Amino acid sequence: MTKFVPPKPAPLPPGVSAWRRIREALRSSIGFLQAGGYETGVGRHKIPRLPGARQRYSYTVRDPDVMREILLRRPDNFPKSRVMYDMLAPLVGLSVFTSNGETWKGQRALIDRAFDQSRLDEMFPKMRDAGDALCARLDQPAAADGAAQIDAEATQAAADIIFRTIFSAPIDAATADDLFRTFEAFQGLAYAHGMMSMARIPLWLMPGRRRSKRRANRMRRVLGGLLDARLRAVQAGEAVPGDDILARLLEPGPDGERPSHDALLNEIAVLFLAGHETSAAGLAWTLYLLSERQDVQEEARQQVLSAVGNRQLEASDMRNLPLVRDAFREALRLYPPLAVITRDTTQPETLAHRQAEEASVVFVQSWSLQRNPAIWPDADAFDPARWQCPYAKAAQRQGYLPFGMGPRVCAGASFAMQEAVLLLAMLLRRYRFEPLPGQPPPEPAARLTLRSANGIRLKVTRV
Repeated sequence: MTKFVPPKPAPLPPGVSAWRRIREALRSSIGFLQAGGYETGVGRHKIPRLPGARQRYSYTVRDPDVMREILLRRPDNFPKSRVMYDMLAPLVGLSVFTSNGETWKGQRALIDRAFDQSRLDEMFPKMRDAGDALCARLDQPAAADGAAQIDAEATQAAADIIFRTIFSAPIDAATADDLFRTFEAFQGLAYAHGMMSMARIPLWLMPGRRRSKRRANRMRRVLGGLLDARLRAVQAGEAVPGDDILARLLEPGPDGERPSHDALLNEIAVLFLAGHETSAAGLAWTLYLLSERQDVQEEARQQVLSAVGNRQLEASDMRNLPLVRDAFREALRLYPPLAVITRDTTQPETLAHRQAEEASVVFVQSWSLQRNPAIWPDADAFDPARWQCPYAKAAQRQGYLPFGMGPRVCAGASFAMQEAVLLLAMLLRRYRFEPLPGQPPPEPAARLTLRSANGIRLKVTRV
């Protein structure tokens, strides 16, 4: 069968103005990421500025060696960009996702404790229960006309897993829908605010800033209510779960102290943001791509049936589903949850042939690196089989960073992979996913994560 090449936006022409680039970014277009194509290199772009302000520059990195220099070899010289704080502070505050230096190191140690590899097996039954709930929901459209809003279903499933693994409680449909809509509105505003903050526009002048804060506060109230309920139970001496993420976060640190309430809520908000949004996006894109490659979907289904049959899946089964895993990895390559990784320079730097000034913004382009044809043959094609090819390991080192790289690599990467393989296995042995007649293809949009601007709707039938 001919390899499937999913649609992608047309790139901006070379030499467009700084204001044109920022307008495209504000529209959530990913065409601005493709200016200059996918060739290896480092681009330099003017950042729009207010009258009288100093001209600043951003640098787009598509060079594998420069990428490794920034993320792996000298990460302290390229801290997380202020842009990310301006985007996300209303929701996550000064947390592991937005902080730097010693503050970040202390927060990362707390998060690493919660995601210790040995505890993944403890979380597996909670993930499986969320998968059962997802299947129960999809049985309804499968028994009717088959039309399902896959991105919304993936979001609810991923949020359910986060609630079950953090709080040992499922998320109800009303709360899931409210959080989904609230977060959709928040991330659109937050992304725009981050782009505008590069021009040093004061945050209080940005359109929609108050609305953004209201939506962030709404999400924090939901998460904070569950945290407060656990803290009250602990204080009252009641029996509380000991095998969830919150139990790990409440353990005293090396200094014998427990994190403050605000610090805990900030990190829980990060886990909710990173844990449900990136997994949901990856799961929805995978199902879309598999719907266009029925041969790969059927092969993956047979692999699940051969390895597991109709019995309940166990954590040990995950290693026996390589094609399911590779389909998800390939979806993350084509549609990385973070299309760019943003860093700042703390001093003048040489980036390949470019001389970057202090306080410049550096965009490591996951989107471009993962579609570079010099690194990935047939780079725009959906081809899970490539992960078993001889070039795959070298290509992965050069241009594959859906979870980041270096000290700031996503602490929940193994969690996300286990979650995705489990949900895909449960779904594929129960349903067939096909394109919905008359439905236009998804349109990738760069917000906080790479989502489809027009959603992902598929036909779902029982097999």
